[in-house]
Amino acid sequence: MEREQVTRRMAAILAADVAGYSRLMGADEEGTLARLKAHRRELLDPKVAEHHGRIVKTTGDGVLVEFGSVVDAVRCAIDLQRGMAERNAGEPKASRIDVRIGINLGDIIIDSDDIYGDGVNIAARLEALAEPGGICISQTVLDHARGKFAFDVEDGGSQTLKNIAQPVHIYRVLCGGIRQLATAQASASALVLPDKPSIAVLPFQNLSGDPEQEYFADGIVEDIITALSRIHWLFVIARNSSFTYKGKSVDIKRVARELGVRYVLEGSVRKASNRVRITGQLVDATTGAHVWADRFDGALEDIFDLQDRITSSVVGTIEPKLRQAEIERSKRKRIESLDAYDAFLRGVAHYHVVNEASYTQAFELLKTAISIDPSYAPALALAAHCKMRQCLYGWVPWSEPEVREAVRLARAAVEADRDDPEALAHSSMVIAYLGADYDLAISIAERAVTLNPNSAEVRGTSGGTAVLCGLLDDGIHHAKEAMKLSPLGPDTYYFCYCIALAHLLAERFGDAVSWCERAINESPNYITTYHVLAASLAQLGRLQEARMTVQKLLSLQPNSTLKRAARAGYRKPEHMDIWLDGLRKAGLPEG
Repeated sequence: MEREQVTRRMAAILAADVAGYSRLMGADEEGTLARLKAHRRELLDPKVAEHHGRIVKTTGDGVLVEFGSVVDAVRCAIDLQRGMAERNAGEPKASRIDVRIGINLGDIIIDSDDIYGDGVNIAARLEALAEPGGICISQTVLDHARGKFAFDVEDGGSQTLKNIAQPVHIYRVLCGGIRQLATAQASASALVLPDKPSIAVLPFQNLSGDPEQEYFADGIVEDIITALSRIHWLFVIARNSSFTYKGKSVDIKRVARELGVRYVLEGSVRKASNRVRITGQLVDATTGAHVWADRFDGALEDIFDLQDRITSSVVGTIEPKLRQAEIERSKRKRIESLDAYDAFLRGVAHYHVVNEASYTQAFELLKTAISIDPSYAPALALAAHCKMRQCLYGWVPWSEPEVREAVRLARAAVEADRDDPEALAHSSMVIAYLGADYDLAISIAERAVTLNPNSAEVRGTSGGTAVLCGLLDDGIHHAKEAMKLSPLGPDTYYFCYCIALAHLLAERFGDAVSWCERAINESPNYITTYHVLAASLAQLGRLQEARMTVQKLLSLQPNSTLKRAARAGYRKPEHMDIWLDGLRKAGLPEG
């Protein structure tokens, strides 16, 4: 059969809708419709005609317009928003009509008077990203319009849009007060987002056809909310608020606006015979992007154990995903607009790249966060940990002032917030390694795990502290739990290293070699792993391999010596003896 001929052309597409349309209609249906018609008759239609556009269709609160010129489309959008600002002046906030606009340039399919294709779909997605009173454009629009007339933009970064294969780089138009208007109007139509990442967990759908499974689905959600509430840097909506959506068909973006959250977690429960499947997805409601999705299967033999395991898996998996999403969001901010939290997140991103230049940047960003907020425990603790590694690797001099500064930062973090598990975990390591206050370090690490046992970062870092303090089995346990919680996270190499070090100090040298190999596979440039591998190989009598490992170590850290290795903060003298004896046999220079 012959394929029907398809007509295509390039066009600039403007998509617009009314923010909070359902709320407006619910409050005053007839009045809202009358005002919308007046806005269209007196503003929209004349402006579209003035800028040579064609209204393709209207859909209740929305309109789709085609332009032959990108410049015409952007000029029309700016004129429309300025006109709406003037028409809204003096209107009560409750009845004000705010418009969001998205513009894209792309290939479209022509079907009679209608248009289709990704060019249209992207414009619609951009409109959803725009603030009330705002304009959101794609990179292609900016490239074609900039230089033709004056307007400013704010970089919104690369965004993954629903049902669009490739990420789209977006920009928000800042022109003639539109930005200030948008900010004011957004606060009128939606709750202001809190100053830290925020999440609502919606009731999971029961897909089993068995009403008795409702209690199980609700129990899972309640446990997840409780566990997420232990993440100190996360604002979690209470059960009573999120459960008002139970049994309703919901729009994620509307829920996010009504509850004042950036992220929404939703899911379902399906039971068949004695098996149950839980699915979940985490959505960034500000962009519509899916941050994470997964499913979990289990047997109903012990329903409470299953509930605990699923809760731990969900929370442990999405925490690093949330952190990474927040880091990417902070990268899109201009450096002069960073607050303490954003500067901290950028520091975290550099901290995970283990090299001298990246650690220098990480420490500077963390100092910026501390200068903005001197009592910001996460920044204090990570700065201490960063300084410790810089001393350890020779990236800053191992001197009394540097060591004292690292310990001071760690103790300041503990004093600033004794209920922040991540800050406590990082501080415990520094207090043990550089401060030699092992009892305090262990008590801090144990408190961190108690506060949030589902955090891979807390588990792994506390595991490292336990190994330094001579609690080798505890260290292995925590590191393995961390790997279960975050098997694909950025710190997997460190969890493997902790386990390898514990096996070395316990004189299980073969196990230590195996875990070192896993750690190196995850992060080939993490220097300390090569110390453990060289010492373990030497203790096994595999001297040629041990010396080759030392050569690799020296290529990464030329100033590595036994004298420097002797600074390792092990509590038990016998552990230091095993460590240094292995490195001496492997041929590490005395120094």
